Amino acid sequence: MSADVKSSDSEAAVPTRKVLLTCVQPSGGFHLGNYLGAVLNWRRMQDDYECYFGVVDMHAITQPIEPAKLRASTLELVAWYIASGLEPAKAHIFVQSHIIGHTELAWVLGCLCPVGQLERMTQYKDKVARHESVGAGILNYPVLMAADILLYNAHAVPVGEDQKQHLELARDLAEKFNRTYSPTFNVPEPFIPKTGARIMSLADPAKKMSKSDEDQSGTLYLGDTSAVLRKKIMSAVTDSGSEITARADKPGVTNLLHILSACTGRALPSLEAEFAGKGYGDFKSAVAEAVVATLESVQKKYAELMANKDHLLDVIKTGDEATQKTAYKTLAKVYRKVGFLERSR
Repeated sequence: MSADVKSSDSEAAVPTRKVLLTCVQPSGGFHLGNYLGAVLNWRRMQDDYECYFGVVDMHAITQPIEPAKLRASTLELVAWYIASGLEPAKAHIFVQSHIIGHTELAWVLGCLCPVGQLERMTQYKDKVARHESVGAGILNYPVLMAADILLYNAHAVPVGEDQKQHLELARDLAEKFNRTYSPTFNVPEPFIPKTGARIMSLADPAKKMSKSDEDQSGTLYLGDTSAVLRKKIMSAVTDSGSEITARADKPGVTNLLHILSACTGRALPSLEAEFAGKGYGDFKSAVAEAVVATLESVQKKYAELMANKDHLLDVIKTGDEATQKTAYKTLAKVYRKVGFLERSR
């Protein structure tokens, strides 16, 4: 895949960095798994990629959400992005609903996507199996996700295990559009970081830490106070036996070791050696203090940003404007190829 694109100011082709896109729904708090497992890697990539970091508020309304809460959560997520180290001067931070092109491209791609392929998507199948009421948004949101990616001709998309199926759909639709019309889209690749912690629930270490978990005692939010963080960690599920080691039959301790390693930068063998012969109480206290120390500067920066909402709105405006230019270019190309008559200017 070529990374050569035309600049917005000239028709001359100039070499550019490859494009990386990743997005988060503003449907709840930002948690430690997001920060340690994802954002720290995104932060490292800002100098090497043309980065688009989206707040996908359109995806958020596939489930009931209070409008005022959605607006507040959107702004809060932008603040968490920046507080966590994503720099508006290096990357494009944008709000999905502000950009003309996401839903328009989703319609075009949806016309190429068999319904059966959408019915095989895990979230839709799970809801149907539980006999839940399923809105068309749940069925169609993987196509909107594909549009989110292809609108910016992303080369790389950081995805977790639970999102691989959706990226495969985006790849399928990119290839199908390219075959049906002519080469238009990069076929996006999953970005698998060389480093990055997979953070599991403190209440059930068999599951990823999640804002949708029914047992919220297992989720450490970046907005939690130090007292709440300590309480959740001290109450974390551990395992039988007292040995503090990372092992398949000790998922609770292994998860806490991964958190401690990610917060301190120390390798697991070093941590295992330090806590050899010590009890779970000392170990959990060390994890709690490391998490509190890691998040202290992030929380301080977040508070400063939320105290200056005009600045946050300016960041969004700047990110939206840069992002919209790219979206317009892609959408114009797609519309021309599918045969839409060019509108009068």
